[in-house]
Amino acid sequence: MSTQDGFRADWANKDFYQVLGVGKDATAEQLKKAYRKLARANHPDSNPGESAEAKAKQEKFKAVAEAYDVLGDTDKRAKYDEMRSVMSSGRGFPGGFSGGGFPSGGQSGFDLNDLLRQTGGLGDVFGDVFGGRSRQTRRPHKGADAETSATISFTDSLAGVTISLRLTSDSACTTCQGTGGKPGTKPHICQECDGAGFVVSDVGGSFALNETCPACGGRQLLYDEPCPTCRGTGRGASSRSIQARIPAGVKDGQRIRLRGKGSAGQNGGPAGDLFIAVKVSPHRIFSRKGDDLTIDVPVGFDEAVLGAEVKVPTWSGSPVTLKLPAGTPNLRTFRVRGKGAPKSDGSRGDLLATVHVQVPAQLDEAAKQAVEAYREAQAGKTLRAKLFEESR
Repeated sequence: MSTQDGFRADWANKDFYQVLGVGKDATAEQLKKAYRKLARANHPDSNPGESAEAKAKQEKFKAVAEAYDVLGDTDKRAKYDEMRSVMSSGRGFPGGFSGGGFPSGGQSGFDLNDLLRQTGGLGDVFGDVFGGRSRQTRRPHKGADAETSATISFTDSLAGVTISLRLTSDSACTTCQGTGGKPGTKPHICQECDGAGFVVSDVGGSFALNETCPACGGRQLLYDEPCPTCRGTGRGASSRSIQARIPAGVKDGQRIRLRGKGSAGQNGGPAGDLFIAVKVSPHRIFSRKGDDLTIDVPVGFDEAVLGAEVKVPTWSGSPVTLKLPAGTPNLRTFRVRGKGAPKSDGSRGDLLATVHVQVPAQLDEAAKQAVEAYREAQAGKTLRAKLFEESR
């Protein structure tokens, strides 16, 4: 039976001292020695299979680990002893009862189930007797977020596209099933943590933290011969393929979030999210400035001087016509509304067309004569006159 916050009510009916085969006055060293002996004899890796004997030892190992998790911690042990003392004396409970057991009904008049229903669980009665760590491990946890990148074309970034992604994530090694040992080899208790799976780190003052053992990675056991596939880490890699929709109008460098496509959750928690960093390949003609597209439009000298109507392409394929007024200067930019990149609200940016007046490298005889005639017509009108005037 379990109560809220991950606190197990059935612990109230368990004698952890009896599980480890020690007395109530056992020292920390005696507790550790008893735990190591029982853990070595009953660990699942040392007793594989589905036989009745193997299953019995596997259950025994769970009980031993549970008992040592409480009694092996000085603070937890003190609170556990206090809880046993309170419950065995019947102090503070309706009807009360005597003796060293923990009945759940009967002639004593005390029903543990009624108590749990009235108080909302032993966690409300005894606080954090077993610490926040054991409660947190039972809560659902969201899976880790994952990140990847994808390169798409400029046109696909404007129109939107569905791409296929192959993702690699961390998982248990398929060769050793996560134990970290070479198949067929026997494990031994980790000497670094004495089989606890964690070490105590002093952070100063009266505070200490339980950290995963760096030697065994929390697995409690070590193998003399590590797994040849994962080299003792117990971890491997698995791959999967997903289809991801890149929305229209995505920008170069933008991160797209796909909910629930990351790593799997723990204890029934939701999967993490996948973030895709999008890289957009450059286009030969178009560029982008925010939600606007830009394009350079070459025009002739005569078109700029006399004015002209110039057709300009758009990314969607339908051209537009620019009306250049007479005397259009070089690098003038014209704005074409609604022909830019798609926006998140469904509208579009604009197309910014900048004219570049072209100077011909070579002229035929007729064109050369026309330019000379133009020079004669402009005689005496020096464009650089102001340079000398303003430089004085």
